[in-house]
Amino acid sequence: MYRARIVLQASNKIGNSERFASWLLNKPQAAAVTVKAHRLKSSTAAEPFLNGSSSAYVETMYNAWLTDPNSVHTSWDAFFRNATNGAQPGVAYTSPPNLAPYNKNEVPLTSLVPAAAGGMPSISAGSPINEKIIDDHLAVQAIIRSYQARGHLAADVDPLGITTANLPELGMRAPRSELIMRKYFNFGTIDEPISRGHLVARLDPLGIATGDPVSSGDWHGGLRAFASEAVIRQHVRFGMRLIRGHHIAKLDPLEIANYDMAGKNPREVIHNSYRFDEADMDRVFKLPSTTFIGEKEKALPLREILNRLEQAYCNNIGIEFMFINSLEQCNWIRQRMEPPNVTKMSPDQKRLILARLTRSTGFENFLAKKWSSEKRFGLEGCEILIPAMKQVIDVSTRLGVESVIMGMPHRGRLNVLANVCRKPLHQLFTQFAGLEAEDDGSGDVKYHLGTYIERLNRVTNKNIRLAVCANPSHLEAVDPVVQGKTRAEQFYRGDNEGKKVMSILLHGDAAFAGQGVVFETMHLSDLPAYTTHGTVHIVVNNQIGFTTDPRHSRSSAYCTDVARVVNAPIFHVNGDNPEAVMHVCNVAAEWRSTFHKDVVIDIVSYRRNGHNEVDEPMFTQPLMYQKIRNTKPVLEKYADQLISEGVVTAEEVKDVKDKYEKICEDAYNQAKQETHIKYKDWLDSPWSGFFEGKDPLKMSPTGVVEETLVHIGKRFSSPPPNAAEFVIHKGLLRILKSRMEMVNNRTVDWALGEAMAFGSLLKEGIHVRLSGEDVERGTFSHRHHVLHHQKVDKATYCALAHLYPDQAPYTVCNSSLSEYGVLGFEVGYSVTNPNALVLWEAQFGDFNNVAQCIIDQFISSGQAKWVRQSGIVLLQPHGMEGMGPEHSSARLERFLQMSADDPDYMPPESPDYEVRQLHDCNWIVANCSTPASMFHILRRQIALPFRKPLILMTPKSLLRHPECKSSFDDMCEGTSFKRVIPEEGPASENSSNVRKLAFCSGRVYYDLLKERRDRGLEKDIAIARLEQISPFPYDLIKAEIAKYPNAQLVWSQEEHKNMGSWSYVEPRFRTLLQNQKQISYNGRPSAASPATGSKAAHNKELKNLLEEFCVL
Repeated sequence: MYRARIVLQASNKIGNSERFASWLLNKPQAAAVTVKAHRLKSSTAAEPFLNGSSSAYVETMYNAWLTDPNSVHTSWDAFFRNATNGAQPGVAYTSPPNLAPYNKNEVPLTSLVPAAAGGMPSISAGSPINEKIIDDHLAVQAIIRSYQARGHLAADVDPLGITTANLPELGMRAPRSELIMRKYFNFGTIDEPISRGHLVARLDPLGIATGDPVSSGDWHGGLRAFASEAVIRQHVRFGMRLIRGHHIAKLDPLEIANYDMAGKNPREVIHNSYRFDEADMDRVFKLPSTTFIGEKEKALPLREILNRLEQAYCNNIGIEFMFINSLEQCNWIRQRMEPPNVTKMSPDQKRLILARLTRSTGFENFLAKKWSSEKRFGLEGCEILIPAMKQVIDVSTRLGVESVIMGMPHRGRLNVLANVCRKPLHQLFTQFAGLEAEDDGSGDVKYHLGTYIERLNRVTNKNIRLAVCANPSHLEAVDPVVQGKTRAEQFYRGDNEGKKVMSILLHGDAAFAGQGVVFETMHLSDLPAYTTHGTVHIVVNNQIGFTTDPRHSRSSAYCTDVARVVNAPIFHVNGDNPEAVMHVCNVAAEWRSTFHKDVVIDIVSYRRNGHNEVDEPMFTQPLMYQKIRNTKPVLEKYADQLISEGVVTAEEVKDVKDKYEKICEDAYNQAKQETHIKYKDWLDSPWSGFFEGKDPLKMSPTGVVEETLVHIGKRFSSPPPNAAEFVIHKGLLRILKSRMEMVNNRTVDWALGEAMAFGSLLKEGIHVRLSGEDVERGTFSHRHHVLHHQKVDKATYCALAHLYPDQAPYTVCNSSLSEYGVLGFEVGYSVTNPNALVLWEAQFGDFNNVAQCIIDQFISSGQAKWVRQSGIVLLQPHGMEGMGPEHSSARLERFLQMSADDPDYMPPESPDYEVRQLHDCNWIVANCSTPASMFHILRRQIALPFRKPLILMTPKSLLRHPECKSSFDDMCEGTSFKRVIPEEGPASENSSNVRKLAFCSGRVYYDLLKERRDRGLEKDIAIARLEQISPFPYDLIKAEIAKYPNAQLVWSQEEHKNMGSWSYVEPRFRTLLQNQKQISYNGRPSAASPATGSKAAHNKELKNLLEEFCVL
């Protein structure tokens, strides 16, 4: 195209009197390959399909022909040869013989010419053809393409009908479709076919918006106005296209915004062409292979083509799919959406929809009657959601799905629990009673709770497991959690294609467009280690976010535009057309089962009440809510429709309503008998058999036999066995050699200790999954769990996955560059099965705050709110090493601040003190200083009879520190995790003479150790290390203090005073010491930034810290 434009600028401009073909023959490139070509002098049209709008396509064909004449179709080859050989205008084109068999949707063009051209004689190969025939057929194909690509923008999907368009420059209010035709419709040719036809589709299910092309009468020439006819005519009359015409789509439900898009979008004047008149409406045109509107018919009259296109793309369903890169997938959608009457339902299906819609509506009505002032975030206005979800589940179950995991916000949650999951109604109603809980935990509001149900699907007669994940008020935060849980369940079932386990995610329109975690979650959908093989996304599109109109809450035309990035088809459907919704749900479920990819259902509806039941929406949306109050509920509309069709009677409708109301009343009476609520009734991830028969305070040993350590160490330190041709990087060969030397010397560094923890658990049948950015190699190039062949692309070897023939699977996977989404995913993965070690590593600990929502709402408080345990491990690289404020601190203080133990209470000592502390805490926070501690604390995660999250500060410079190594003696049988590592040097041998006892944690120990040694103070200063900071090890610290009765106490840390551990440990030391002694602070002063960006300032701060440490 660039070359074409340069040549075009240097050549004569193409005017109305000179066709593109004449310019084409005078191109400089033509002279290089042809004999001298004469200039076409005719002022009449030469080849009608050569015009300004098709120039790009012709240019592409011509350049390809210049390079290789065989690379273009024989018709183009013949045309270019004839033109360059001097053929006169109008006769250069010759029709080639068609030797290929016809597609089922194709017929020879020549067979249509007599009917289409009023009895013109048939055309033989090589003879001139009527240019209008070709032009018109290209136009029809372009029309079809435009409806497929953009028809959704005109689809009648708004049940309120609150979208119209203003046409100020015409001085009139115009039908929306006419406006689009006149100004915003892009009518192209083969190279750029019509791509904006959706802008004329009807968007108003109520028929109350100005712009119904059928009801607005005749527009031109006394013709009944098809939106598509008007598109064609107005395109011709105005002779223009607006490249971004779809931007005219109104996002203002109140019709108070006056958009003048003309000043924002470029226009391009094209030749007036494709003039269809009334006679053309009955002409027969062949159908291309890319449409299925004809079913078995290969050609249709233009009028019928337009009718069927409007029915398929501009009725109550709008489809976005033409951006999908697969022709097979596009054709699959066309086959299910284009044929006539595809949404037609049988009487039995209609009765089922009515019954489900009655339950959905009746449930909300019952809650409104019994608890009118309670917040419940009801589903009124989008009651069709319940039949829609059940339809997706029914179809998926029929196709083989056995487990469905769902995530959703608060809107309609109680209804989903009651009517999709069939949660016992009395348990739901008990939540309104304000009763106390009989089990531990803080609980959560009723519209955040999850559940897990196994029941029979009566439609398919198959058992189905349904889980709704508990979630916070933070919208969309549950999305990656659901995906992680789904992936885990697929993994444990061996469901490598997602045929047995699937996820359904519900969204609000404002949150789907506004929350970044949606994008992060979407981008996990096709990653090998994160894909769930397709998710059905359902958007409850209320056309409002709390009090914010769509025009203020998103910059895109649709709230669903984020899904386009993963090639997910998007079905916009009018929520007041239940049968259209059911058809879309059928197609969406089949799509997911067929292609194992995401799909989006956008149910355009409204919110009958305010944001909640006690909110007044008229403050901010008065016009919208006037229309809502005048709109009949969908149940009434659909019941009236079925009664008029004779499918049901009014008495039957009433009987179904009365029956469900009685069910609710009975459950209500049962709920009044309850005296307590039970949090365990709302568990979304039960661990069957895990807690039964176990001593809740007995922990298994974490040491292992030396033979296991040696085997894992040697395998981890070796290249692939029996693969001499596997070329390893020379630097990695040195690392492997160094590891082997350590194994032979019975020592381990950090990477080797971690590998031995993983490998020993794998040997015991515990699945290990390590995820995060760059975890395969390790941020600091220390781990190297995946070796890469230096000569063969994608040839890798993971030693830990090949330790033993019967070991558990090991997964190590680099993640997308995401913290929020990926950590949420791993949390969901971790809650599925307790017999797995699931770890997420931040690239630097500083970056964990990007996932703060997951840390705060799910990890820290998840068990207290939802009685759901998780053993997830967060590896957080942490250490003040002069690398600046964003590569120094994992914000240890924040994790400690969220620890739930009371600083003023010291638990009584007992034989099971350690385990009891761990049982009662909300998570474990540790800052280990040795590889052995790392080894044991990771194994302890599995050895515990329960599960707790572990927040583990990990080192950076210590990864290669010569003193940061451990002996096999600290890891073999009989050893365990040391919550506190006491002083073991000269100071411990004469403890009464020690003048200072310093407590510290993590990397700073090695700075203190070196400074003490350099100053010869080994006998005067004792150093004790807290490997586990929370829960606070009162018992061991008390014993250590007792050893040094004459020592002053100090807490040393490398972090600033208002950061690190000081704010956590100081009140707990005070509780322990009972005013008998004081503990002082040694470390950096308070600061706003976690670290300085100056290396010189960093060194000065460290020098001051160490000098203060040595003061006696």
